[in-house]
Amino acid sequence: MSRKRTAVSASAARRIALAAQGFGVPRPDGTANVGHVRRAIDRLGLLQIDSVNVLARAHYLPLFSRLGNYDSGHLDRLAWGRPSARGLFEFWAHEASLLPVASHPLWRWRMARAASAHTGDIKNKLHVFRREKAAFIDEVRRQLMDRGPLAASDLETGTAKTGPWWGWSDAKYAMEWLFFAGEVTTATRRGAFERVYDLSERVLPADVLALPTPEPAEAQRALLRIASRALGVATARDLRDYFRLPTDDFRARLVELVEAGDLLPVEVEGWQKPGYLDPAARQPRGIETRALLAPFDPLIWERDRTERLFDFHYRIEIYTPVAKRKHGYYVLPFLLNDKLVARVDLKADRANSRLIAHAVHLEPGNDAATVAGPLIEELRLMADWLGLEGVSLPRAGALGKAMSRMR
Repeated sequence: MSRKRTAVSASAARRIALAAQGFGVPRPDGTANVGHVRRAIDRLGLLQIDSVNVLARAHYLPLFSRLGNYDSGHLDRLAWGRPSARGLFEFWAHEASLLPVASHPLWRWRMARAASAHTGDIKNKLHVFRREKAAFIDEVRRQLMDRGPLAASDLETGTAKTGPWWGWSDAKYAMEWLFFAGEVTTATRRGAFERVYDLSERVLPADVLALPTPEPAEAQRALLRIASRALGVATARDLRDYFRLPTDDFRARLVELVEAGDLLPVEVEGWQKPGYLDPAARQPRGIETRALLAPFDPLIWERDRTERLFDFHYRIEIYTPVAKRKHGYYVLPFLLNDKLVARVDLKADRANSRLIAHAVHLEPGNDAATVAGPLIEELRLMADWLGLEGVSLPRAGALGKAMSRMR
């Protein structure tokens, strides 16, 4: 196979990336079923978890973007249902994530490194805690064995918060160390999305736990193949970031996959860094789609990549002081065909059963009349999915005025 880098145009790279993420194929007719949900997650490789619930929690939104009106209960049962029905498990991948259970063996190298306090691959605070309070971790492990599923707040001791780092108590530190080491996993979530832990062998399907554990290098190559498939075309940084692989391991695996022909080096128009193409990536001539994208959607979570692909500078402004916000508190980019054409500041007002669009911002070079109709349709679909009775639209700006004329 030739090592010469082939050229990919900027527009082709954008379409390849969208197709890899599940856009460019029609949404299911009617309500999506659990099979659609499973296949969408398998395509992405993971869903990032975030507790912010202004609209819907982050892990639900990428499926809506791709499937439209689906039953979020399908995801709940896959993630936190009976062991026999489990299709997903929680672990630290791209931040806190939901991952297909079939990929559990691919993460055991990271769990083993955490258990052995391997430096550089476990959150430093957890490493320090494990070294200083091993006896307390043993006690937490005993309580889990004897009492069954527990949240950190259910433990008999160590529940008082000890400092500013995430506001964690000793009980939470101990649970999270056991979680990162793979000894426990999430049994369910309750209340305000509080994680309830249990021993992994009591939660995960027995056939998954019985799967052989690959060597670390083999597992890392498999994870990179998943990342490549989900990205379509990517820089080295994009590939490493997808599952947050350790830098030295990633560099070695990247060379191996290129040598094997599992990644094809390419030059992408406008990219300053070399690109790598999934050999099986679809390369459609056009993309027809529309979608509202959550801030933690895999298509846009790496902000530099988003700017490279779409010429779209995006930052979430939740933690920005109100006076300094440019677009709003919880802003979703709007994808129309192969471009990000607008931004919408959204909130689900459940008390009044309304989806509120506080503001809409048209991206430069786009026509408000062309964007307004598809955006209204997508907002109505989202309201229906969330069980809300109506949509409140803004009137300001060219796009807001165009949408008002279509009410």
